[in-house]
Amino acid sequence: MENRLKNKNTTNTDVWTAIQHLEKAITAGGVDPKLLALVHLRASQINSCSACVYASVAGGKKAGDTDERLHNVAAWREAPFYTDAERAALALAEAATRLQDDAPGVTDEIWEEVNAHFTEEQIGTINLEIALTNFFNRINRTIKEPASRTWG
Repeated sequence: MENRLKNKNTTNTDVWTAIQHLEKAITAGGVDPKLLALVHLRASQINSCSACVYASVAGGKKAGDTDERLHNVAAWREAPFYTDAERAALALAEAATRLQDDAPGVTDEIWEEVNAHFTEEQIGTINLEIALTNFFNRINRTIKEPASRTWG
């Protein structure tokens, strides 16, 4: 696959500055970087964004996660490798990513489970990570960004 944008410097620098501020807020939000990588990976898998799947696996490894956990995120409900808190965050990531058509979105049950494991600040951070991941997934799918790079 070849990227549709030949010159990536055409995007307004204010946009990239804003994105860097969002990433800084996520990093400072009190959530384990391994969990953020899992959330990023699951949303990217759902959206079939190969560039973000590639980058989130690399980010998870950099944060100290294992191949076993990273390669089983698509089957997190059945795989024994995740804590209850991680499962709650992955359920939130899936529900918030699948907001199309008649999907139920984030149900009260999912929200209550997330609240049982995370502070309000952490939930805000996880939610921001999900939103930013979906943002990048849509851009990367539109411009056909190939898997092979990592960011950050």
